[in-house]
Amino acid sequence: MKYKNVSVLGLGKTGVAVANLLSDHGVRVFVSDNSPEEKLKKYIPLLKNGIEYETGGHTTRVLSAGLIVKSPGVPNDISVIADARAKGIDVLDELEISYGLIKPKVLVAITGTNGKTTTTALVGEILKNAGMRTVVGGNIGNPLSGMVDKIDGSTAVVLEVSSYQLEGVRGFRPDVCAILNITPDHMERHKSMSGYIEAKKRIYMNQTGDDVCILNMDDESIRDLFLKKEINPVSKTLFFMKEMQEAAIPGGGVFYGASWRDGRFEVTLPPPSGNREAVVNARMSVNARLKIPGRHNVENALAAVCISAVCGVPAEVIRKTLIDFPGVEHRIQFVREIKGVKYINDSKSTNVDSTRTALDSFDTPVILIMGGRDKGFPYAPLFDRVRKNVKALLLIGESAEKIKKELGGSAQIVDCGDLAAAVRKASEIAVAPDIVLLSPGCSSFDQFENYEDRGGQFIRQVNSL
Repeated sequence: MKYKNVSVLGLGKTGVAVANLLSDHGVRVFVSDNSPEEKLKKYIPLLKNGIEYETGGHTTRVLSAGLIVKSPGVPNDISVIADARAKGIDVLDELEISYGLIKPKVLVAITGTNGKTTTTALVGEILKNAGMRTVVGGNIGNPLSGMVDKIDGSTAVVLEVSSYQLEGVRGFRPDVCAILNITPDHMERHKSMSGYIEAKKRIYMNQTGDDVCILNMDDESIRDLFLKKEINPVSKTLFFMKEMQEAAIPGGGVFYGASWRDGRFEVTLPPPSGNREAVVNARMSVNARLKIPGRHNVENALAAVCISAVCGVPAEVIRKTLIDFPGVEHRIQFVREIKGVKYINDSKSTNVDSTRTALDSFDTPVILIMGGRDKGFPYAPLFDRVRKNVKALLLIGESAEKIKKELGGSAQIVDCGDLAAAVRKASEIAVAPDIVLLSPGCSSFDQFENYEDRGGQFIRQVNSL
């Protein structure tokens, strides 16, 4: 807090939270956003007294500050950031600022292309049920900057962190981190798959020998990081996989981490003393049938079980939470059944792999509502699954033409334009036991404020049928 004047880029939920945090610490804050004021009217009243702002573009006033703090949605390559760096003005991300102001009991950070929200929420529930004072946030719910005053030395902090948040970190160092999976996403931001992976790797770059990094060895990209020795050589590396194999860890050695077989989660943690014979004292078995559907949720649960075991949670607490956990909003969320047709909200699906995962969760015919703002990756990898699972493909948003071109011939395709029209069309053609699935595979920003807004509108449309 050595700077008297700080500019904040972005006037959304995160920008408001970090601006208010800085103001509380006696900093004079100026907030700037490219969007017109009309689009920001729900956030502007949340700014504390004395915080000035501008909308509709970034003026040179942004540069009259000793530090610029960037919201995660603001790209690194915009001109005002280039101008700031040319003038020697430091640019930091919101996550970095907030991290520097907390000293929790334990900090858990979870990233991955898909499953972050479910896993983060599940870990939060497990730690709460174990009696820990726990806050959950980051890319899910509240930004870290909005929770700083709730965190002290007795608090467990569980964060979902995105590639947008990670690409700008410098000193951020979680006690426990996990990478769930890495599949193509955010190409419009990171420009290449290698750039995207580099951002994800930053979650463990500052970890020390006292910290733990948990990796999914069923994921090809993550396994490749391990084989290329691109993981942190200092922190303790644990793994999770659906079925543990003798040759699971290249090079051999004892398997430390979590595996799953026939509904039983098995965890083996490394002994603190380094004595391999002591590993029997760090083994845990949890027999639990998940309430949330889909094999992808087995992977999410494996990561959560491994994280919770590292944090010292007893097996019985983990077991009961796994059985009771209902999942999260907007991720394969049951909305309503009408005349034997089930309506499912998967608005959290913002990439092709997430839509594939959703389709794999159902055996009955699916009427798929898909589309939104394109993120720069191909839709063609869905062709075979759509041909196999999908009765009709209803398109919305800006990406409709591209999806139609790449998935043409896989199913009946109808360009509906918007979500209300798609829900009406789905209700006309669906018969029991069909599934009407909103799983867009795209970002929401062409027609909606965010994926929560998109999912909420879907739920309202379905409930109006």
